[in-house]
Amino acid sequence: MKIIGTGRANPAKIVTNAMLEEFLDTSDEWIRERTGMTERHVISNEKLEDLAAEAARKAIEDAGITPEDIDYIICSNVVNEYITPGLSCIIQGAIGAKCACVDVNAACSGFIYALDMADDRIKSGKAKTILVVAAEEPTRMVDWKDRSICVLFGDGAGAAIFRAAEGTGDRSDTGILATKIYADGSQYDHLCSDGGVSLNQKAGFIHMDGKEVFKVAIPSLVQGVEESLKIAGININEVNWYVPHQANLRIIDSVAKKLEIDMDKVVVTVDHHGNTSAASIPLALAESFAAGKFKKGDVIAISAMGAGFTWGGMVIRI
Repeated sequence: MKIIGTGRANPAKIVTNAMLEEFLDTSDEWIRERTGMTERHVISNEKLEDLAAEAARKAIEDAGITPEDIDYIICSNVVNEYITPGLSCIIQGAIGAKCACVDVNAACSGFIYALDMADDRIKSGKAKTILVVAAEEPTRMVDWKDRSICVLFGDGAGAAIFRAAEGTGDRSDTGILATKIYADGSQYDHLCSDGGVSLNQKAGFIHMDGKEVFKVAIPSLVQGVEESLKIAGININEVNWYVPHQANLRIIDSVAKKLEIDMDKVVVTVDHHGNTSAASIPLALAESFAAGKFKKGDVIAISAMGAGFTWGGMVIRI
């Protein structure tokens, strides 16, 4: 399947490092040095479902299709306005689509998990056109007194339209060439929230063992790229762009070095988006497409790692 349209939506409110200095024992220099972030968008007056629908509409417009053309919607999301219904159903109603829809929660790896599901559904012939949306509001789950966590996250939504395409099933095809996803639930407590419906009826706060997550993140992100490239039969030197999960610039830089990919080929949006969980990759893709960064025939490697732990990689030819 190939990408035929992308869209993005960010909250209007921007929280800069200087604004965080006003109520946290931190500094712009400290945040930049450790994360590469200068600002992040934070939901204030908007609802997450409205951002998700906006990103979806933009992707539909970019693809030149109508909502009625969509056969299936997959939404990657951690927190929603409601426990039920899922955000995918709310998006479907908001954009006027008439199709089945489902939510997936794989935290920061959610967009890759959703694309893996979409690819399988298109290959099976059960769908021709699929809308994949990742909409996240991690700032709802941060303690704004905890400088080690709250400086990291931002909110936003990214969307992409995928359509079945003719191909030979080899590395010369356009679209998704390979995916590889993983999980290791034995380490879930290194990155999790302390809330839940049954636990305490709260969303809770995100808790993270930064050293453990950093230690696991780099090899996981590398593995996602290397294994998906191996499946696709693509050499790392043939990759035109690497789009990683935008968690932390230090992690991104370390992964690029291990993959031996020049940073000029790495899409970086973490500086102005922060970590938007599963939305980070589709936001980066939509921004790059809008800027004309990607050219027809380009090979794009993608990888992400998040709570669970979940992680994975993907190779796409534009």
